[in-house]
Amino acid sequence: MNRFALAVLAVVLALVAASSSLFVVNRGQFGAVYAMGRLERVQREPGLYFKWPAPIETVVLLDRRLRTLRSVQPDAFATRGKDDLVASWFVKWRVQDPQAYLRSFGAGESAADDRIGAALRSQLGSDLAALELHEVLAQQDGKLESRLAAQLAKTLRASGIEVVDTGLTELDYTADVTDAVYRRMAAARKLEADQTRAQGQAQADKIRAEADRQREVLLAQAYRKAQTLKGEGDAQAARIYAASFGKDPEFAAFYRSLEAYRASFHSRSDVMVLDPSSDFFRFMRSPGGKPAPSGVPKR
Repeated sequence: MNRFALAVLAVVLALVAASSSLFVVNRGQFGAVYAMGRLERVQREPGLYFKWPAPIETVVLLDRRLRTLRSVQPDAFATRGKDDLVASWFVKWRVQDPQAYLRSFGAGESAADDRIGAALRSQLGSDLAALELHEVLAQQDGKLESRLAAQLAKTLRASGIEVVDTGLTELDYTADVTDAVYRRMAAARKLEADQTRAQGQAQADKIRAEADRQREVLLAQAYRKAQTLKGEGDAQAARIYAASFGKDPEFAAFYRSLEAYRASFHSRSDVMVLDPSSDFFRFMRSPGGKPAPSGVPKR
């Protein structure tokens, strides 16, 4: 019985020793083997591996999958012109060199996250401090993020970290800067509106002046043409009168007398002081317009 118990105990101990000597590396992991606290080797491929039982050798399984680190809250930065900005960011990264990573951070992830966050904030602060506010706004097409990712990858490469992607989820002004920007934008829009209004007024004045000039030209041309036509009409009328009156001088004298009467006695209040025997009244004294009798005294 004692021999059987010892045999069972020996088998159990052998199984325990065998289980402590085997370890499994899954897909998406690195298997780091430490010998007496010193990194001995790294198993990069998934599978079943052998090691010496602890404490001679121990194994640390390291996640090699893609991870995302995000800012907990927006960080404050300043531009070259001392304009305050706040930014939120993210970094996608993974372990590329397990030996370098373990030497830098050990097996935990918090130290690596702290290092990545500090490096990103430092680089982003340096990039923004070299730009004016309008230059930052002009680089919202990915150039700032691309440069940030390249510099961050270069900084963390020696620590065994591969930076896959870096981006800004927020890049905004602080409340004070926002108010100042709105005021500048309102002033710029007002200046632009005033300039546009002034240009429109100048154009309107120019058009109005041109229209007035054309009006004066047209009126002058019309007046000249009217005077020309009137002169031609008067000349034509004079020719017609001359031709008509030349055929009958007595009728012409009668017609002119009628025109004189009409012009002289236009109103009932008109008063004329004339000698009744004058030639002016000869057509009133006689339809034929004969001279007054010799017996009528002249005054």
